[in-house]
Amino acid sequence: MARHGKRSLHHDPSAGMIPAEGDATAMTVGAGLATGLDCKVLVLNKLYMAIRVIPAKRAFSLLACELAEVIHIDDGSYLNYDFASWTEVSQAASEIERDSHDWVKTVRFDIAVPRIIRLLGYDRLPKQMVKLNRRNLFARDRNHCQYCGSHFPTSELSIDHVVPKSQGGQDTWENLVCSCIRCNAKKGGRTPKQANMKLITQPKQPKRNPLISMRMGNDRYASWKQFLDNAYWSVELR
Repeated sequence: MARHGKRSLHHDPSAGMIPAEGDATAMTVGAGLATGLDCKVLVLNKLYMAIRVIPAKRAFSLLACELAEVIHIDDGSYLNYDFASWTEVSQAASEIERDSHDWVKTVRFDIAVPRIIRLLGYDRLPKQMVKLNRRNLFARDRNHCQYCGSHFPTSELSIDHVVPKSQGGQDTWENLVCSCIRCNAKKGGRTPKQANMKLITQPKQPKRNPLISMRMGNDRYASWKQFLDNAYWSVELR
């Protein structure tokens, strides 16, 4: 089990910690394949509590600066790796379990994208709030019209006020749902009861970022589950 040397981290992990462009390590990591660098990585604070989801490129920068370590779960056990030891593990994994990882190709070697990293000097938690916006609403309702139940691409969906604004309806999680254009037009400025329409599910505020819930459906992100199932806060997607 390998660990970093200690280095303090006193500010928000979402701000200002990626090495400058002139940093040699950052340039090496930046040489990787875009697909691997675009993968998402769950960030834990020092106390192993999930606080954020970031792109792999940012995660590698934190590892290279010795601000974080990789948390790898193997048969239910947590294994901790610093950047150097993770590259060694990656070289072995590339021969025996390459299909289990996403990869970044550098000048010298291929390195597996970690699923989880842990900040070494940050123990705070984010605010308990999921932002109310179109992206999160579509994710909460999984792009399904809440009246007819059909799935649509985002471009063919609209946001409907269950209780119309003209009748005092507010912009809240409990009063906004995804609706296809046809159902939205049919409902018009009426409540579902007035329009003789029925909601498939009762809208409510999600307990955590709905985009993360969708990503957890991918087997490659199964290791996130144990850190998020018991969460009483929401994780912000950056």
